[in-house]
Amino acid sequence: MKYFIGTDHAGFEVKDFVIDYLQKKGIEVEDLGCYSTESVDYPDLAHKVANAVLENEGSKGILICGSGIGMSLAANKHKGIRAALCHDYYTASMARKHNNANILCFGARIVGKGEIESILEGWLNSEFEGGRHQRRVEKIDI
Repeated sequence: MKYFIGTDHAGFEVKDFVIDYLQKKGIEVEDLGCYSTESVDYPDLAHKVANAVLENEGSKGILICGSGIGMSLAANKHKGIRAALCHDYYTASMARKHNNANILCFGARIVGKGEIESILEGWLNSEFEGGRHQRRVEKIDI
């Protein structure tokens, strides 16, 4: 499985930490930017990652900004994207299990590296449960 990652300037500082964490688990990661702490517009990166996930079947994405809110709002404008703003292991796990989220969002100004590891573990260790959740997920894409 391939992951596409994108951040704005607020998320830039933790991006390499996330990439390294995923690669140590044998996960292929493609960095779609940004590439410095110079100010950028978060929707541009959210759209880039959302499009990459949609164009590459079975892939997933990670978006990081200051709060995670802007990235999740922008990514969710794309039909077929279910970007979940997660703050801990539980929210990340439930986003996968019940919502079949395909993009993980979090705020670099909200969570530290220890919590980021926990979020990633919740995300990576959980699979979509289907069943009653499938019909609910289908109602998202209207």
